[in-house]
Amino acid sequence: MKLMKVRKGHHSFEIKEPGEYKYELLESGTEVVIGGVFVGKGKERKAVKVEIVHMAAHTRANIVLKGAGYGESWLKFEGKIVVEKNCPDTNSFLTEKILLVGEKARAEAVPDLEIESDDVKCSHAVTVSKIPEEQVFYLRSRGVGEEKAKEMVVEGFLNG
Repeated sequence: MKLMKVRKGHHSFEIKEPGEYKYELLESGTEVVIGGVFVGKGKERKAVKVEIVHMAAHTRANIVLKGAGYGESWLKFEGKIVVEKNCPDTNSFLTEKILLVGEKARAEAVPDLEIESDDVKCSHAVTVSKIPEEQVFYLRSRGVGEEKAKEMVVEGFLNG
């Protein structure tokens, strides 16, 4: 597990490799933005676990994990927000989005909240879906081939 002890100020982190990550927000006024984009191909298995621990009042966190699964790949995102006791005015949001491109691709998205303090805003959003047919149809109606249209939708999803 990779542990980051984060102090006061605004910090951005990019997760580039599957694995386990823990971020401890140690001081009031600490703000973190964490992002990660993962693509599974063939029979790859990729798992990412991120834990944010708010250890002080007046802290902020925004975590966004995105993935696309091709072939028979498997993607798993586990996100956990922990707010310890006596940490009011904490604001934390977790987003996990996975797009299944391959017919046999699989995904798991597991959000978790552990809140032991009052006066906090913490929530999560999770989606696992296939490529929306209406988006492919729209691009095809504009002269884009089917494979290129799917590629454009996935690119927009991952980079948007």
